[in-house]
Formats: sequence, structure tokens, C-alpha cells
Amino acid sequence: MSINTGIPKGTRDFSPAEMMRRNYIFDTIKDIFRLYAYQPLETPSMENLSTLMGKYGEEGDRLIFKILNSGDFLAGLDCSKLSEQSPSKISTKICEKALRYDLTVPFARYIVQHKNEITFPFRRYQIQPVWRADRPQKGRYREFYQCDVDVIGTHSLLCEMELMRIIDDVFGKLNVPVQIHLNNRKILTGIADAIGHSEKFLDITTAIDKLEKIGEEKVTEELLSKGLTAAAIEKLWKIVRIDGSNDDKLEALKVPLSSSDTGLLGISELQTVFSYLNDCGLRSEVSFDISLARGLNYYTGAIFEVKAKEVNFGSICGGGRYDDLTGIFGLNDVSGVGVSFGADRIYDVLNELNRFPAETSAGARILFANFGGAEERYSLKMLDYVRKQDIRAEMYPEAAKMKKQFAYADNKNIPFVAMIGSEEMANHSISLKNMLTGDQRTIKVEEVIKLVS
Repeated sequence: MSINTGIPKGTRDFSPAEMMRRNYIFDTIKDIFRLYAYQPLETPSMENLSTLMGKYGEEGDRLIFKILNSGDFLAGLDCSKLSEQSPSKISTKICEKALRYDLTVPFARYIVQHKNEITFPFRRYQIQPVWRADRPQKGRYREFYQCDVDVIGTHSLLCEMELMRIIDDVFGKLNVPVQIHLNNRKILTGIADAIGHSEKFLDITTAIDKLEKIGEEKVTEELLSKGLTAAAIEKLWKIVRIDGSNDDKLEALKVPLSSSDTGLLGISELQTVFSYLNDCGLRSEVSFDISLARGLNYYTGAIFEVKAKEVNFGSICGGGRYDDLTGIFGLNDVSGVGVSFGADRIYDVLNELNRFPAETSAGARILFANFGGAEERYSLKMLDYVRKQDIRAEMYPEAAKMKKQFAYADNKNIPFVAMIGSEEMANHSISLKNMLTGDQRTIKVEEVIKLVS
């Protein structure tokens, strides 16, 4: 019987070459996080289902991967009535745990659980996989890595400015020009107030968050289906279509939002953030985007998304301010703000733009050929010496024909092959072949170190 060796849709294997490129992304992001004095944290792959449910909105809750209880998960369940119950109700009875949907909610849970051990404001970064039962497509996977950085325990808008700088530094190091889209959920609350549908806030934000994907006509249809009037929707589009510079749009918004204290507060907060950013000299363009909503319900203040300018790939980074997330777990008035870098989408962008450095495609810098016998033992000493100079090196494991050993070096993109025969042993030298140019010469070990490093 043949065994299915496939893997679930939306998941991937990563070859050594791909892992070297992924590690380049992780290391670059991690170095910037450390530069800004954020500390590492990890949480379990699974959380209690009750921890995750209700934090991501109705659509998000449907995408949570639930884990069946161990043993007889149907014990105590009236199976005759299964058809009468909704899948969500059934799942809560047979599933107590789930794979984490993101890193932010587990982070909030950690904060509450360890509040007596933490010094606030608390600055952490976290690089781990998350899982979503989404429909796999280009740039969207069921298992993917997030690289999160958050500060919690302060309302200061300096944190929003610092996160913008981190975004700018990360993508500057990765050589990916980006545009940062910025909005504030308080402004969206003000818009809902202004069009007379404050009770439909979640429906409005969920719908306009899809504007770029499905267009204005489809969003209008969805809003009508949620009970908004045509007149209210027309008011909404007039507000969303406000144009001009960042400062012009914020000033213009004060008119339709004049009766909403929450909306005016959101405008004031964004004006403060932009005033900080004006003094930063960011390389990235920062744009006030009135239609940016971010679908996650826990955002309460500034929200941001980042898109690559040279390739159409959707959001590759996003985040925002959350004031009430720890309150869900019983710890009130602990505000936080953070961003999440989508490592998998960043990989796809770098790959499409051919921006990975050449060194991320190679493992060893030098291969020692194997001639067997005394030459093999001598080469092992030289191999050890080269590695002590912090140069990646390996030796072919068998005394095979040189054609085979050269082919091995070619296939692994190893740029140099070192050959040591009896003559080289006698002269304490190495015959070094450059696999890129075909040039071959006999030189001293010290010269090899300079050429290869």
C-alpha cells in the first residue's frame, strides 16, 4: 500500500536554501528589535480555546484551528442532538484547546498571568508560527510565522512613533521600499457616529476593511445587508473620499466628525503622531488612510498597515493600539501597541524582487576534496584550521573521482574547492579552485583564508 507523502494545504516544507533566506529575514528583524531594547518572549503553540474565542471578530473566530479533546471527546455529549446544534456550539464541547491565531492575544494572556513579575512598560518581541483555517492562496497560508514587537503598560504616543521607526529600519535593511498606511479606530468610531449608525460600528469596519479587495460597490452591498441606509452609506463614502495631504485630510475630517468627541480625539492623536514623525526623517512614506480599518476587534487607537511599493502583494506588516485586551482577562487599564511583520509575505516579496543577498544562497564557502589516506587526514587538520577562522567549510566524505566532487560543489553553490595532494602536503600549501571563474592556483593556507573569507 502506498503512503500519501503530501502535506496539508496551506503548509510548506522549507529546503536548506529557503531556510537560509528565511533566517536572513528573522535575523534582520531580530537585530532591529534588539537595537530598540525589546526582549524575547515565547508562548505555547496551543492556548485554551476560551482564551482565543471572541477576540478576533466573527470571521476570525471561524478561522481558529480547534484541537479535539484527548481520549473519548464525545463522552457526555448527546450525539442524537448533534444535527440540531451549530458547529460552534459543538466545538466548544469537544475542544478545550486551539492553535494560536496570532501572537497578540497570547501575549495579553501572558501579561495578566505574570503581572506581578513584570516591570511596566514591558517591551517584548516574539517570533513564532501561528495557524489560521483560511483558504490557501498566493501570500496566504494556514501556517505562517509572525514577528511581533509590542510595548504594553503606557498610553504614550511616542510608542507609535517608535514602531514607525522600527518598520522603517527593518524594511530599509531588507532593501524593500514601503508605504506605511496609518489610521485611528477612534476616527472610525467618529465616522459611525457621524453617519448615524454608531451601533453598527463593527459591521462598518468589517466591511470597509475589504474595500481594496472587493471594491466600493461590493462594500456598499454588504453595508446595505447589515441594515445601513443608502443615505448613511453615501455620507460614509463622502468622508472616506476626503483627499489631500495628511494634514489636510485630518483638518477636513474635523467638520463631519465635529459632534463626535471620540472621533475628534482620534484626529488629535494622529496629528500628534505625525508631528513626531515629521522630526524623524523616515525613508518610508507614511500615508493617512481613512478607509484603513484592520479587522481585529481589539484595536482601539492607532492602526497601521505596510505595503511594498514595488510589488502588489497586500499587507506585509500591520498592527495598532489596544487599550482593553488585558481587561478581557481581568487586568484593566493596561494599554499596549504593537506591530507584526509577516515573515512569509516578506520572503515572497524579496524573492519576487530578487533582493536576497548572494550569501543567503550558499552554505559552505569552501569544500576540501578527499583523496583518501594520508591526504585525507592532513586535509581534516586544514579543515579544522579554516573553521577556527570562522569560515564555513566541509570536506567531501569519500575519496571519489574529482568530477563527482566538483559537481557536488557546483550543486551546493560552494565557491571554492581546496585540493591537498602529496606535493601540497610537502609544501604546506593548498591547490585552490575558484568554481565561479575556473581559476586554479597553489597558495599558502594564510592566502586561502584571505581569499575565502
